Formats: sequence, C-alpha cells, structure tokens
Amino acid sequence: MQAQATTSNLPSTTVVNKLERNLTLSLPAVDVESEITSRLKHIARTAKMPGFRPGKVPFNIVANQYGYQVRQEVMSDAVQKTFADEVNKQQLRVAGYPRFAPANTGDAADKFEFTASFEVYPEVSMGALAGKKLEKPTATVGDAEVDNTLDTLRKQRATHDKVDRAAENGDFLVVDFVGKLDGEPFKGGDAQNFGIVLGEGRMLPDFEAALMGMKGADTKTFDLTFPADYQVELAGKTVQFTVTLKVVNAPKLPEIDAEFAKSLGVLDGDIAKMREEIKANLERELKKRIQTKTKDQVMAALMDVATLDLPRALVDAEIGRLQEQAVQDLQARGMTTKDLQLPAELFIERAEQRVKLGLILNEVVKKNELKATPAQIRTVVEEHAESFEDPQQMVRWYYNDAQRLQEVEGMVLEDNVVEWAAKSMDVSTVTKTFDEIMEIVRK
Repeated sequence: MQAQATTSNLPSTTVVNKLERNLTLSLPAVDVESEITSRLKHIARTAKMPGFRPGKVPFNIVANQYGYQVRQEVMSDAVQKTFADEVNKQQLRVAGYPRFAPANTGDAADKFEFTASFEVYPEVSMGALAGKKLEKPTATVGDAEVDNTLDTLRKQRATHDKVDRAAENGDFLVVDFVGKLDGEPFKGGDAQNFGIVLGEGRMLPDFEAALMGMKGADTKTFDLTFPADYQVELAGKTVQFTVTLKVVNAPKLPEIDAEFAKSLGVLDGDIAKMREEIKANLERELKKRIQTKTKDQVMAALMDVATLDLPRALVDAEIGRLQEQAVQDLQARGMTTKDLQLPAELFIERAEQRVKLGLILNEVVKKNELKATPAQIRTVVEEHAESFEDPQQMVRWYYNDAQRLQEVEGMVLEDNVVEWAAKSMDVSTVTKTFDEIMEIVRK
C-alpha cells in the first residue's frame, strides 16, 4: 500500500486477561479512499472490457467492476499495517494471529475504526533444576551385538523351503482361516493363502500358539479371546477359529560370506570390514538413543519447574498441525481420508505439551545465550551423513535447503539446552546392555 495510514490519538491496549489484549485503532478515511482510487487507476491502465480498447475503459466502469474487491484489499492491507506498527511501537509480542472486527463508534465519518483481539506471549518463570535427577545410560558395542545384528540381517534375507514336518518357530506358514463370533463370521476374521512367520508376533500370541505343531493339510478349530484393549468390536470377546495349514516352509539362512557382505554394501566382500561397518552403525544408533533418553529426562525436568500460561492461539495452531500430520500418516498407510475430520480433543494434551515445551526452550535459549553456532550445525550434519554411501553428497543435500538446516539447528539448540541443564541436575551414569538401551527384546 502506497498511502501511509496514521494512528493519532490511539487508545491504550486493553488487558482482557493474562494473555488476551484488545486494541482499537483508526484509519483516516481520506488515506483509505486515496489508496483505493490509486489502485483503481492502476487497473484502468490495462483493463480489458468488451467494446473498449485495452486501457481505454472509463474509470467509472472500472470502479463499478473492481471497486468492492479493491476496497477489501486496501482495508485489509491498511488494518494489517496499522496493527503491526502499533504492536511494534508498544513492543507487544503477538502470539498467533489477531482477530479484527469493526469498532462500533457511531459518528466517525472521517475515519474507520477497528478492534484487534489477540494474545501475547506469556512470561516464563523457570524454577531451579537443582535436585532433579538425570540418569545417563551407557553401554558398549562388542562382538555379541554385531553377531546379533548379523543374525537379524540373515533372517531378513532368508529363503524358505517346503518341508514335511510339524510347524515350529521361524517357519513361514501358508494358511486358510475363518473366525466366527457367536457362530457368525465377523469382518476381517477370514483369509485364504495367508502368510505368517511363527515367532514374529504379527498375529495374536494365542493364534500363533495354535499353529505350533501343525503339519501340512492339518485343520484345527480353537477358541481365542481377544485382549481387552483390542479393537472395540472384538475387545474381550471369545471367538472360534478354524485354521487349515496348507504349507510349512522352513527358513534357510544365507551364509556369512563374501556374497553376503556385498549384499550389505561392502563391495570387496571383506567380512572383517563388514563387521566394522556394522559395529560403527550400531555405535551411532546407540549414541542417538542415549542422547534421546537424556534429552527426554531434561525436557521433563524443565516442564516440571516452569510456570507459564499457554496462548490458546498457539495451542489451536498446534492442534491443526497434529491433525494434518495424522491424516497424512493414514494416507501413507493406504487409508481413504476424504472428508475425514479428526476430533480436536484427540490432540489437545499433546498440543499443549508441545507448545509449553517450545516456549520453555525459547526462554532458556534466549536467557542463557545457547544459540546454535555454524560449527555445531556442521558437526551434526556430518554425523548424520556418515552412514550414507557418499557423505559429502549428503552434506550438500542439507546445505542446499534452508528448511533442512533449520531442522538441524533445532536439534543443536536442544542439545545445548541439555548440556546447560545437566550442569545443575543430579547426574548419575548407569551401565546397561545395548539391548536394554535400544529396548530390544530377543526371542
């Protein structure tokens, strides 16, 4: 907007509650009308209408055609600018977006008045972290962990051969089954040529247990009680399944040889190098998990000692983001989400926690000057790139996108906060196994 709206004799901001404010402002009518005329003249220079050459359409016709739209645009621009100028003048930190409404003044023909309702960022009061416990787990990666990983990798690459024996853990079975509730089939309770690997836990434990010991062409009928936390229709109910085992396939694991090493990206097939790379990857994963567990404890402690009010606008915006993410996740799983409306109530608690933590982190970073340095960001990027075939290409990928670098900066800021907080907390180191820290349950 070309015209500069003035805001003389402005009333002071009205405090509605701890965070909400009302601000009434005015726009000189002469400035608004001047800007409307200026924009309409600009449109008239190139306007095209039947019966007129381009740029020769009479001004009154242009005004009739575009006047309402231009007036709305000018008023919106003027309101936004006047509001921004005033909150900057009063040094107000606006949280979320303001709501604008015409002010009911009655007789002001020479000006337009409006009221802006908005929230401000809260004061964050931080208590002491002294006495808060921080348990830092530690573990080592040795030959056993490498062997366990190789065992998992072999199982993932296993082939299966048909066998004539009873089914046991690790076998790949092909079955037909029909489930009935009170004598009637229920939705999702039947399948044909269904594949299942015994022991993987993809089916209910009682279902897998019933298949143990069956042979090809065997049929078995058994009762199964669904867990109380299963899907609503079947939760806690007992159904009857009839299963026919069609094929038992025994796993055949690949040998750990040069070909196996090549399949894992070790081009020369060197088994020793393969083990070294697996160990390095496990150490990186272990480091990340320890950092995550440490960070979670620090964030929980900060949340516990902080006192603040949450701006409703920020919480509502976060709820919207979480709803959108949830719908995208459902779409990624192949589910139809057209016209899907997820209730806001499902996300309120999580949204409040995220907004609260974000405000706390901003306060801690600002007050203690914990900004991320370019060197710190570079270090994290290079660490992330280490596990890729061409680390330098991955580094360039990060630095070619400002948003990716911003995400890394956020991670560094959190790390800086963790390091700062740990200096005040009661820190202890606890030795655990790799599986305990990674929360791996081996069967």
